[in-house]
This record gives sequence, C-alpha cells and structure tokens, in this order.
Amino acid sequence: MPYSALIIDDEELTLRTLSRSLRQEGFEVFTALTGEDGLKLFRDEEPDLILLDIVLPGLGGVDVLRQIKEAKPTAIVIMMSAYHFVERAVEAMKLGAFDYLVKPFQLDDMMTTLHRAAEVLALRVRVRDSVESEKGRYNFGRVVTHNPAHIQMLEVARKAAEADRTTILIMGESGTGKGVLARAIHYASPRTSMPLLEINCAALPDALLESELFGYEPGAFTDARRRKEGLLERASGGTVFLDEIANMSASVQAKMLRVLEEGTFMRLGGTNTISVNIRLIAATNDHLKNAIGQGRFREDLYYRLNVVQLYIPPLRERQEDIVPLALEILQQFNRELKKSFTGFTPAAGELLEQYAWPGNIRELRNVIERTMILTPEGEIDVHHLPEEIRDRHVEKSVLQPFSEADISPTGDQFLSLREMEDNYIEQVLAATGHNKTQAARLLGIHPTSLQRRLKAMTSE
Repeated sequence: MPYSALIIDDEELTLRTLSRSLRQEGFEVFTALTGEDGLKLFRDEEPDLILLDIVLPGLGGVDVLRQIKEAKPTAIVIMMSAYHFVERAVEAMKLGAFDYLVKPFQLDDMMTTLHRAAEVLALRVRVRDSVESEKGRYNFGRVVTHNPAHIQMLEVARKAAEADRTTILIMGESGTGKGVLARAIHYASPRTSMPLLEINCAALPDALLESELFGYEPGAFTDARRRKEGLLERASGGTVFLDEIANMSASVQAKMLRVLEEGTFMRLGGTNTISVNIRLIAATNDHLKNAIGQGRFREDLYYRLNVVQLYIPPLRERQEDIVPLALEILQQFNRELKKSFTGFTPAAGELLEQYAWPGNIRELRNVIERTMILTPEGEIDVHHLPEEIRDRHVEKSVLQPFSEADISPTGDQFLSLREMEDNYIEQVLAATGHNKTQAARLLGIHPTSLQRRLKAMTSE
C-alpha cells in the first residue's frame, strides 16, 4: 500500500536527497522549508509519515512536533538533528517522536528507520481493517429485538457511547449479552480505533486479577523478575471492560476507585504514579446494592461506576425475541458450518418460546449449534430439540424462582432478595444432584462465582 511522507527541512539539498529516496520506496512526498509551511501541508495532506528537522527558521522543530502531536497523537514523526542538538532530540522523543537521526546520517541508517516506520504503518492498516470488521460485527443495528424495554435500553446505550469518558454499568443475567453490548458501545464511541481490553473478574484469583489490571515491578512478589505493564496501562486511550465486577476484592476495588476519580494508579511494588485515559465499562449479574449491604462491595465505587446503568432483560422476559433470535443464530451457523437449514416448525418455535432459557442467549446459541450438528438439514422440528427443551415442564418446576418458600412462616414478611437467591441456588443444586458445573450453567453464572457464593452461604 502506498504511503505519503512530509519532509520539513530548511536545507534544499536534504529535501532533494530524502525526496528521491522516499519516492524510490514508493512514498508520495511533500516538502516544506519552514515549520509554518510544514504544518499547513500536514493539515491539508494528512501524511502518514513526517521527517522533521529540529532547527528551522521561525517556528522550531520541537514546537512543530508538539502541534502535530496535539492534532494527531498517533502521527509518526522522525526527527533530524545535528550532534550539538541531541538534547533537543531527546526532548522531542519525550513528546512522542518515533525516532531521531543525527546529521550527517548515512542513507542506510535513514532507510532502516524508514522501514521500521513502514512496518508500524502496515500494522495500523491491519488494525484498522480489524476494527472495521469488529464494528460491523458489534453494531447496534444488528441487534435483533422487538422488546420495548430492550429497544429503549439500546437507545440509551447509543447515546452513552458518544460520551466516551462516561462510565457505564451493565446489569443482567449471565448469557444475556453484556459483553456484546460493551463491544458495541466501544465500537460506536470516539475510542473505536483504540484498544478494547476485557477481563472477567470472577475467572482470576484476587492476586492475579490485581497484577493483570495494574502490572508489577521486579521483585513485587515471587517470580516477578521483570516489569509488566497492566491491562489499564495497555488500554490507555481505549476502553476497559470488566465483567463480573462484583467479584473484585476490597483492595482492587480501592485501586479502581482511584483510577476512576484521578486517572492514576501504581504498579504492584512500584512507587511511580502512572496516568491513564480509559473508558470503563463494568458488568455484573449480581445485585450490587445487596453486595454493598453485605460489605462485599464499596458504595463509593458503585456510585462512581453507576453513571449510566443499562439493564439487559433476560430472554424469558423477551419472548417475542426468541424465535427471531433463533433464526438469526441459525443463519450464522449455516454460514459457519456450511449447512442449509431453513428454520423451525411452528411447534418447535412454540417450544423455544415456552422454555425458560436460564442461560439466556448463550444457551440458545449452544442449543441451536448442537441441534444443527446432530440433525439432518432442513427444518428443525420438536423431536430434533434437546431433551431439556422438550421436557420443559420438568425444567420449569426446577427453575421456578419464586415459591411459597420465599415467604416467611408468618405470611406477612417476605424474605430478602439474598435469601431468595440462596433458596433458588439450593433448589437448582438439589435438582442437578449437586453437580456444580451443571448448576452453574442453569443458573447462568460462572462456576467460580457459584463456588464463591456457596462458600459465602456456608459462612453466613
């Protein structure tokens, strides 16, 4: 792919020599003798690469670099300087220059630096292509829904996406698509070309989660032999998505509060303050207000996270979406599996609508994929569906979330939501023969989250 380069230097011989070399490498070349003219060309032509002399008549090279970086932080600028201006070159590097060449430089040295810059440009093109692909995949317009509450939530999410510093809290059961919504928000935001990094807080032990988020210095703990950048540092300029945030330890919560309030943190074992510019999207399938009441979650962090709250209704509350979603998923798997299924019979569609879908959209995808793998192509009928769907009356009795047990013996006082959830977990465990993996699937939570919840229940 051809790139463009801007050379800003007050020596005409240097301009001619560099221009010839760059054109031989396939670059389109623009030249300027002054910093002022160079900035005008930079704004008009938007070159991919800038070669900039430090000493210029009028506006100096360092000031030109500063203005270029303010206008386009990702600009690749290679500084050129004589030996006695090396200190200025170092200053330029601190401002974000890609590299610097000391005059008089060998053409080979210049070409080596140029090739490195071209590699970065090529990588950016690949990243840009990947971003465009992800934007197409995680697009608000591709969400299948006819549910009024879901439609209203998506409209709020679109507006929140545009405010790229606003923190967002996504609430909803496991499998409802919280991660998909977080990606849609990122790719609809001004941060779309910057990193989106995700981490599941329930999938990592507390110490590992802390080191992954904040990084560490050598000697911070056993086996910490070298410095490691954390997730927050690598994502600076972009978005961090923290799933199952209720599982964060108290120490990590305190550090995250500082990140949100001040935009700073320190690596484990470090003493230097690191500044970051991130947009945080958090998600949970837990009731954070209950967690606050139980001392498991900081109230100040909750209010700092809960600037915009988005609630994704479970699939059982979006019955009108089940068959359209199933048809959309079927077409996706037709492409992936190279199949040609035509849809569902009315009876099969009715059965899908009547099922409780404790695992929500994730479970719906799994059911359709499994059915398409095991069933001859054509129309999917009732007998093709898994047993748990066909025997929905058994599943319904197992997964009925409210019962007489939710009311106290006196009949005039309801149990707390936490007690109801504990009762429900015990019902599901009993129904699955205390198979924790199956129970976690039916509950729609991560097995690690279930283990922690059971531990909390036994300690209460």
